[in-house]
Amino acid sequence: MARFIISAARPEQFPRGAEPEIAFLGRSNVGKSSLLNALVGADKLAATSSKPGRTQLINFYEVDGGYRFVDLPGYGFAKVPPEISNRWKGLIESYLLDRRNCRLAVLLLDARRAWMEKDVSLRKWLEAHRVPFLVVATKIDKLKSQQEKHHSRTALREGYAGELVECSAITGRGVREIWQAISKIQKKQCLNRQCQTQP
Repeated sequence: MARFIISAARPEQFPRGAEPEIAFLGRSNVGKSSLLNALVGADKLAATSSKPGRTQLINFYEVDGGYRFVDLPGYGFAKVPPEISNRWKGLIESYLLDRRNCRLAVLLLDARRAWMEKDVSLRKWLEAHRVPFLVVATKIDKLKSQQEKHHSRTALREGYAGELVECSAITGRGVREIWQAISKIQKKQCLNRQCQTQP
């Protein structure tokens, strides 16, 4: 089960509390909202749209298990004025850099397009700021032929050797693996806290 908490336009609107948060980010129309719905087994938790740029605020959701999911504004295709785009960027960076609740950033790529320039820039930004992240290739169900699948996997691995999950919000493929990654990083951080508190 999950429920919507708030759409935040400014950091002071972020929810209080120490619940661990999983942030979802990627290009506009990459399928963030659809994946959120698939992860919690809901059809209409996060609003989906074929129109890029639908998510313009940071949306917070309370999820069973003591987590919050955080849907960050997409980047890339949305046709918005530069001042709005810059405001989105500042809001996203403020969340990722200053929000201590954030345990993991899930970087979504469209499996049909793989790494695009802004995706690579975002990945390098996450690496530079030491933000833990998981790369998820969405819309894997759109790849029909073996040739398309092979081409996609080759492109997704170009310049990247880290953990990668192929998923589909339609078929549910990859949902279990994403939950495993979330649980794994939460357990790792709990162990780190225990080590730090031991004499």
